[in-house]
Amino acid sequence: MRNSTFPYLPKDFIQTKEGLIFAVVSYQDHDNKIGCFLRYVPDGDGWRKVNTQQANDLLQGSFPQYMYHSQKVDAQFHAVSLQDISHHHQPELRLKELLQREPRDEIEKKCHKLIPVLQQFGVQIEALGLTGSMLINQQKSTSDIDLVVYGRQAFQQTRLAIQQAITLGLVHKLDISLMQDNFERRSSELGFDEFSWHEERKFNKAAIENCKFDIGMVCLEDEKESDPHHYQKVGPRTFRTQVMDDKRAFDFPACYLVNDQETPVVLSFTHTYIGQAQQGELVEVSGMVERNTSTGQCRIIVGSNREAQGEYIKVIRC
Repeated sequence: MRNSTFPYLPKDFIQTKEGLIFAVVSYQDHDNKIGCFLRYVPDGDGWRKVNTQQANDLLQGSFPQYMYHSQKVDAQFHAVSLQDISHHHQPELRLKELLQREPRDEIEKKCHKLIPVLQQFGVQIEALGLTGSMLINQQKSTSDIDLVVYGRQAFQQTRLAIQQAITLGLVHKLDISLMQDNFERRSSELGFDEFSWHEERKFNKAAIENCKFDIGMVCLEDEKESDPHHYQKVGPRTFRTQVMDDKRAFDFPACYLVNDQETPVVLSFTHTYIGQAQQGELVEVSGMVERNTSTGQCRIIVGSNREAQGEYIKVIRC
């Protein structure tokens, strides 16, 4: 599953010698650095989660070596050199460790109950991992269970398992309270009702004993889409179009091929719009246009900033 020369995958965490913990967000290295985003900073005997502004302010003020501007995609993000890594937190190893011992808190108990439910519907434990706060043992009573699924086929199997488990009442759709919490965390540009409609049909999240869990896909080595080209930002665009291909809708980044001559490819780097639209649907897209500096072909990015402010994908319902 992991490339021996570059074993870092999205949803992994990497810890620096200063104790900073970054979430990996890229499959490829960037000038021998790992593309990532600062999520946790040392706080007493543990870590404290930081938001985007806090992360950027801290790095710019105290750790500028972890700020990086990519010439390839004309964007700034966080990146860590290999020599600065003190520990590599891998989701599949964390889940295996957790399941091999007795749970130590309520969230771990619920995780112990959830995995057998998924296995009951054909999900293979070898395809799963545990990320988020639980990856570094920083979960609270209000934490979610964030699962990683490795590979497109395994991910679709897990989505189907969630749908079947909901039907049988083994897990449940998010109630209005959990959906509201989900909405507030995502800072979506959509209204609550519209956001909820899109979320409910994805089957990539549900609840077990009132604890929200979700699944995120990580591509296997032969599923990765490498793009050697460089891109330059052109400007914002909002338009309506039809989705022609949704095979990579749950990838990271999510990819939709659309019926639009100017920007036939829509990419989403924000989890909110992963799995957002299906083939044949009419959608409205708002994002940042980028031009391939070699071919001149354009694409549109939803999530050109971490919160995707002013950017969205939504299905136009008649």
